Amino acid sequence: MAGGARRRTRLGTLLVFLAAWLCVSCAAVAEFTPVGMAELFPSDRQSKTTLVINKVLERFHYRDFQLDDGFAQSALRNYFDDLDPNRSFFFERDIERFTRGGNRLDDDLDAGKLDVAFDIFRVYRMRVDNRIEYALKLLEEDFDFDKTETYRFDRENADWAKSAAELDDIWRKRVKYDYLTLKLSEESDEEIRDQLRKRYEGISRRVHQFTGDDVYQAFVNAYTGTLEPHTSYMSPSTSENFDISMRLKLEGIGAVLSGENEYTVIQRTIAGGPARQSGQVHTGDRIIGVAQGKSGEMEDVVGWRLQDVVDKIRGPKGSVVRLEVLPKASGSAGRTREVELVRNEIRLEDQAAQSYLIDGPENAPDLRIGVVEVPAFYRDFRAESEGSRDFTSTTRDVRRLIKDLQAKGVDGLVVDLRGNGGGSLTEATSLTGLFIDEGPVVQVKDALGKVDVEVDPYPGVIYSGPLAVLVDRNSASASEIFAGAIQDYGRGVIIGEPTFGKGTVQTLIDLERYLPGNSAELGRLRLTMAEFFRVSGGSTQLRGIEPDIRFDLGPDLSEHGERSLENALPWDRIRPARYSRYRPLDVEPLRQRSSTRIREDDGFRMLMSRGELLSEINEQQEVSLRESERRRESERRDRVLEEERNRFLRARGLEPVDEDADEVDEDALERQQELIDRIQAKEAARILADVIVMQGSADRPRAAMRD
Repeated sequence: MAGGARRRTRLGTLLVFLAAWLCVSCAAVAEFTPVGMAELFPSDRQSKTTLVINKVLERFHYRDFQLDDGFAQSALRNYFDDLDPNRSFFFERDIERFTRGGNRLDDDLDAGKLDVAFDIFRVYRMRVDNRIEYALKLLEEDFDFDKTETYRFDRENADWAKSAAELDDIWRKRVKYDYLTLKLSEESDEEIRDQLRKRYEGISRRVHQFTGDDVYQAFVNAYTGTLEPHTSYMSPSTSENFDISMRLKLEGIGAVLSGENEYTVIQRTIAGGPARQSGQVHTGDRIIGVAQGKSGEMEDVVGWRLQDVVDKIRGPKGSVVRLEVLPKASGSAGRTREVELVRNEIRLEDQAAQSYLIDGPENAPDLRIGVVEVPAFYRDFRAESEGSRDFTSTTRDVRRLIKDLQAKGVDGLVVDLRGNGGGSLTEATSLTGLFIDEGPVVQVKDALGKVDVEVDPYPGVIYSGPLAVLVDRNSASASEIFAGAIQDYGRGVIIGEPTFGKGTVQTLIDLERYLPGNSAELGRLRLTMAEFFRVSGGSTQLRGIEPDIRFDLGPDLSEHGERSLENALPWDRIRPARYSRYRPLDVEPLRQRSSTRIREDDGFRMLMSRGELLSEINEQQEVSLRESERRRESERRDRVLEEERNRFLRARGLEPVDEDADEVDEDALERQQELIDRIQAKEAARILADVIVMQGSADRPRAAMRD
């Protein structure tokens, strides 16, 4: 974000990770049932829950927890930001009024008193009603799109409005901005006004649907998020929905969603899921509309609660859902795109590792490099527990793929972990064991300071040849454990972008167990209780894994991954484990050769042009409300992206696919996306070829495997 501030990604999305792609049940959001103001007061059950949460945080959270004035004030600020992330409803006087009494909040919370949380929400609901009433009046007026003025669409760090006149001007520009954005998508005046009317009325309607439990959950998540971003609360009803989703088959679109301001954002897509396979949905894209079937009406979802958007997107296997998407690469000045997806079951085999050959990289035509793509660290624990000897596992699949590649005479191996968000710790440990003889793989430190060491379970090496590991900003958790171990041992060269930086461990705690004899359900706490450390002693938390050879593709990494989250645990270090390194590799000449190649590579030019454009978009906080300027800017960005992409594809013998056409050739789109996806993998293969030549191993017998 501009100015270096951290963006508040609302990690209520931790549940939505599952709900967005695991859930199958139900269809639309329930019929509108307003909740009366008289119902929005704290209950005795919520008071008891607060007391239990305080005790659990004090006793079991990995980070030291102390409920004092400073912590309570920060929790209050987080609550305001979660309710009104774009600072479009509250007045400055509202903030001052409640924060003045905030020095008593720690004592209140210590006693289980929650009045201030509900007082704030009731004021918030009144402010929303007032603003929506004003916005609907503005929709009856005409707009001058020739006037030179700008709208600050990102108000996350703006001052709170001091007066009604100031807030009126913010909303006047906002409605004009919303109208112009739809106008750029070539919608008619009648369609635009109808869509925005439904959007604004929907914001008010959903706020009126908040129950006392919803208010309590929102406040407690602001409270726990002040301690650490991965700790969150599930109310009894949310817990029940979570259990239902876990019992059902994994069907959906295969996307992890988050809430940012009033938008639903694609955090990442899941390997094997419809979203990723379509090639038309990408990290950072915003979902602004959802429709059912091939001809259902597109329903505007801007301003919706995240769970309500999830309820619209999920559905039975084989059914069609259409998404109206605002691509990240278009920025706030861009045009939307409609994407049709067929919901499907996300199965382990869809996430299975795959391999392919790169024959004769340009810098070493006589070599063959095998690439193994590992999209997730999966393990079929149920089949294993039932005694199956052939249960699905990442390590088993990769072992088989290596044997197949070895039979084809590969000289080196690239393990591609891009987009791999993690999974089974057991698999990360055992996969590492395929490449090292024996020893520790990762250290796990709990809240009491006890350190457990996960070791290679199977002495011996399956593959002893030249190795590279390709990572990116979305390689997280178990991926970072594997890449970190390979780097620490000096077993292979790590290539790509710095990784996500998710180095903490969470567990689900049923709160009822801490209140014996209590008959009421209290919900659950998702608690951070441990941290991962590399065998060299440094954590994978926050910093992630820094590659030996880095691809600088443009966008600012400070806005991505763990680094972007408020109150994330800091990087830390413990005593190194005892392990033996392999022969060190001089990476500097490899960096220089790769850098020279990348400067001349049209594929990397395309990736870096896109990265520079995304960096420009990330820095932008204001946008013009003059139609001619917006169209020029939108066309410029589209032109930059298309020209570089088309130049690259045509140089590789492919005619670019028009993704906005009425009928998209899905097979051609898949071939196009595969070619783009392999740009970095091919450079990783060239780097590994340099390693082989430098080590004089090109003329040696190809690396042997041992069982």
